Order: sequence, then structure tokens, then C-alpha cells
Amino acid sequence: MKQQNKTKPYSILKFLIVFIVLGISSIYFLTSQKRELPIYNPYDVNPKLVDNDIQHVKKGHKIADFSLINQNGKTITQNDYKNKIYVADFFFTRCTTICPIMSTHMATVQKEFLKNDDVKFLSMSVTPIIDSIPVLKAYAIKKGAITNKWNLTTGNKKHIYELARKSFMAVLDEGDGGDQDFIHTEQFILVDKDKQIRGYYDGTNSDDIQHLIQDIKLLLASK
Repeated sequence: MKQQNKTKPYSILKFLIVFIVLGISSIYFLTSQKRELPIYNPYDVNPKLVDNDIQHVKKGHKIADFSLINQNGKTITQNDYKNKIYVADFFFTRCTTICPIMSTHMATVQKEFLKNDDVKFLSMSVTPIIDSIPVLKAYAIKKGAITNKWNLTTGNKKHIYELARKSFMAVLDEGDGGDQDFIHTEQFILVDKDKQIRGYYDGTNSDDIQHLIQDIKLLLASK
């Protein structure tokens, strides 16, 4: 009888622990299933990051058509990202501060979705004259960029700067891509299959990168 009395409290405690763990897991699952990513329009973003002409736009913002040249000399347009989820950023190969960290983190996200054809990456040089195709090719090899998965691009400077301010809304530095204009940002921008911005992340922050990975998975799981 004494042995049974000792065992009973232990069994009850064990049951309670299992019940609590299952309860917490269920709550987490239900809340994560309901979580949806926001859709960013110019009105929702820090005005300093957005061109004055579009700051008033509250809905319907999409990434504009673009034409860039990648590390293999191929012209890259919206068609290469049609029905794709992708992460975009702005960089330059001679950067010795934030860009090396960003490219390492981009490679980490690329590896996470290596076998998923629905996820791609786009890096745009802010010094396109310096970052020629051969320079980008060498940089892509060094950073582990995979052809048709991660495009490192050059192109018309004014076009790239317009994308930065009017489409991706990711840079504080104003300018239209003139000779003296220079932009530098740590932002990673998450774009969905409908060309809508769904998130901004600090490309130098490891925690933000994990957050980005989870948000990509959330987009992939959504209809």
C-alpha cells in the first residue's frame, strides 16, 4: 500500500507535465498557422526610404519590371522571377563592411531552399560600372551563388536606383543614380509570387535571417 501511494503522486505529476507540454505545442501550432505576413505599400514604410512621388500609395504596390545583367552575362527580368518567392538586396563587390556579411547570410538562405525551385535570390550592384560581368562572376563563385538560383546583377545605374527607391523601398540615401549618388543598405527584401513586398530584414543580423527563413516557409505554405 505504501509503495502505491508513493507511485500515485509521481504518475499524476508526469501526466500534468505531458498535458502542459501538449497544450503549449497545440497553442503554438494554432497561432503559427493563423499568422500571415503583411503586405507592404509605400504608405506603410518609413518615408525616408521611399521616393516622394509614391509615399501616398496605400495599396496595390508591386515591384516594377526590371532589366539587369547577371554574373553570366544573361539578361534578367521579371520573367525570371515569375511565380517565384525571392529575396532581394543591394550590394557592391568592393564593399568591405556589411556586404560580406550579407552575402554570407544570403548563401545561408540559398542553402536552406536549395532544392526548392519556388525560391530565388536577386542581388543588385549599386556600383554597376565597377561591377562588370567578369567581376560579378568571380564574386558569385567566391560567395557560392548558384546559377539560375541567385542572380548577382549589374545594369543601368539610374534604373537600379529607381528600383531601390520606387520598387523595393529599401534605401535612405536619396538620388536618381547620378555619378555622385551612392546607396548602401543592409536590407533584405522578401517578395512574394505576386510581386508584393512581404518583409524587410537586417541582412547582417543572424536572428533576422532565421526570421526570414521562417517567413519564406510561411509563404510557401500559404495558398
